Amino acid sequence: MSEMPHVRPVPPAEPEPGTRAPLSAIDILAFVCGLFAFGSLALWGFAMWQFPWNIVVSIAAPVLAILVWALFVSPRAVFAVHPFVRALVELLVYATATMAWWSMGQPWIGLGFAIVAVTVGVIAGRRRFA
Repeated sequence: MSEMPHVRPVPPAEPEPGTRAPLSAIDILAFVCGLFAFGSLALWGFAMWQFPWNIVVSIAAPVLAILVWALFVSPRAVFAVHPFVRALVELLVYATATMAWWSMGQPWIGLGFAIVAVTVGVIAGRRRFA
């Protein structure tokens, strides 16, 4: 009886070096949600603090959020963390933007943003596990 040759599974096709997979609508929505969160924090800092602190906070709040995002959440994050930690940090940034809108007296904008951002985050997160 002849043996069947061992068949290796074919690894998924990877993009050529220096290229990446094309962007999807979810990738674009996730990017827009991040920009909206950072912009919300800048607006909150400028609108809710007295001069000269409004200048400081309107620069420091989004810079801090961008730093945290770059360290843990971005596609080229500095620290490779467990996907749960990544999702928690992403949720923290979105929650701060939501609370910023709430504190500016615009709870419906904050709630709308929270719903959209969490929905996009869940869909994008599920895609990362697929």
